[in-house]
Amino acid sequence: MTYHDRSPSELRDMFGANLRVLAQSYPSISELSRQLGVNRTQFNRYLAGESFPRPDVLARICSFFDVDARILLEPVDEIGLDCLSLNDPFVQDFLGDAAVTVPESFFPSGFYRFSRRSFLAPTRFVVGLVHVSRKNDSTFLRGFEPRAVLTLQGLAEDDTSREFRGIVMRHDDGVAALVSRRGAVTSTFNHLTREVSFQNNFWVGYVARSIREGINSNRVERLVYEHIGSDWRKAVRIARTTGFCDFDDLLPFHRRLLRPDDPFR
Repeated sequence: MTYHDRSPSELRDMFGANLRVLAQSYPSISELSRQLGVNRTQFNRYLAGESFPRPDVLARICSFFDVDARILLEPVDEIGLDCLSLNDPFVQDFLGDAAVTVPESFFPSGFYRFSRRSFLAPTRFVVGLVHVSRKNDSTFLRGFEPRAVLTLQGLAEDDTSREFRGIVMRHDDGVAALVSRRGAVTSTFNHLTREVSFQNNFWVGYVARSIREGINSNRVERLVYEHIGSDWRKAVRIARTTGFCDFDDLLPFHRRLLRPDDPFR
């Protein structure tokens, strides 16, 4: 069937199915509706394939999820990432499929709780939440900076300013992720290897900031990731605990893996 043969009902169904896929990364439909500026009842109608958005609302949705209007026509998982050039012949043997294709068994999709020492307040620690997803054989990471972290830097606390995204690559002994805030305002390099644990759900490594050398703050800190699965209700509960905390407030295994008194090598 060609695109022009599709009925309005089939187009609504396609849009609704794609929107449900895109919304999976968000723990709360109510919060997602608020961020999009769309009435929750109307948004549910989009999800159910019962209604189309107005052109201006469609443009807002596409911009928010960084997709184009093909979400009306094609499954979102099949829409190519034209701007992603890791398979360009120049770097394919270095950063191509072998690096980008990360097996689920190696680094599962879902939510992760992370902890690290604060870069800006070295006596305190940061707890955060990220979501890992897959699309077109690539593995992506998405999250939001805790508001308290941006407040300490005198930066805006709106969701657009807080959001960060990244791409995850496979290494021989773990995974690496290049993560940036919108517009690459700031970037970090993260490296994680799996740690032996009862549920086999912990990774430990480090995070490095892309800033010039300074004497008032560190650029590299030890980092712990804990896979908590795909239950968005659990993710919402954990999201309420993110932000700054003292070392004693961290979960016991996070404290053990962070080893703040041991020099980072």
